[in-house]
Amino acid sequence: MNPSGAQAEDLALHFLLGQGLKLKQRNYTCRLGEIDLILLDGATLVFVEVRMRSSRSFGGAGESITARKRRRLIAAARHYLSQQIVTPACRFDAVLIERGGALAWIKDALDE
Repeated sequence: MNPSGAQAEDLALHFLLGQGLKLKQRNYTCRLGEIDLILLDGATLVFVEVRMRSSRSFGGAGESITARKRRRLIAAARHYLSQQIVTPACRFDAVLIERGGALAWIKDALDE
């Protein structure tokens, strides 16, 4: 991961912890993909994709979550869940960081 990616994840994690979520795991990786952050929001397991864009030349942070990226996130989440004794309620969120540090938290990002 490049330094700006790690910085974006740090910023997102700090924000989400401030919203009351609790960190379960960071940078979960399997052969199917990677999940930036896995947190608990009450009893709900939240898989978080962090996207940062310093320029809108190729679209904003939200547009960078392509159909291929969504499939890989879902596959990695299924892999993670297959290792759990009990499958909790879960959702996919995105934290989008645009140039200048503007941060947007999108809950249920893959449902939109």
